[in-house]
Amino acid sequence: MKINKIKLFAFVIVLFGVTTFASAQKSYTLDPKSTFSVAGTSTLHDWEMKSGSGSGTATLTIANSKLTDIEALSVTLLAESIKSEKKSMDKVAYTTLKTDKNKNIKYVLKSAEKVNETTWELTGTYTIAGVSKVYKTTVKTTITKDGLNMQGSNKITFADFGMKSPTAMLGTIKTGQDLTIKFNLNFNL
Repeated sequence: MKINKIKLFAFVIVLFGVTTFASAQKSYTLDPKSTFSVAGTSTLHDWEMKSGSGSGTATLTIANSKLTDIEALSVTLLAESIKSEKKSMDKVAYTTLKTDKNKNIKYVLKSAEKVNETTWELTGTYTIAGVSKVYKTTVKTTITKDGLNMQGSNKITFADFGMKSPTAMLGTIKTGQDLTIKFNLNFNL
């Protein structure tokens, strides 16, 4: 009888521990005010295109106001939501991104490794212009009253995703091969 009580007590402790861990992990939604940008160069000037219309989710564990685990994270951005200050540049960008066949730019997390209290190394797959490629991204995280803010950037090239550097004015203006993707994401409950 005494052994059965000990087993039952141990079972309750294990069950409580598993339940507590599972309840700490929560699903968060990307805030529409999150921002994305891509910047590059050309023979004429540096340029930047921005978007603030992504969607996404993250499964995070936040305990004692600290991020302890990033279980899952995915973000989708409508490719034609990325805009510059010039419609002619937008049109060239959408042709380069092949938006007629590839409506979205996507990111899906593969793994996350904590570097310190506010820095994480994410490994994930970017899908741009229909081509997928895995990158490591260092992100800075901040706990907010509603969830988590995550900021970071990646250096990529047009060639990484099977795209040609755009040109304009019969080739007299050429875009540089290197690009920088920047993001400022807010995930809220």
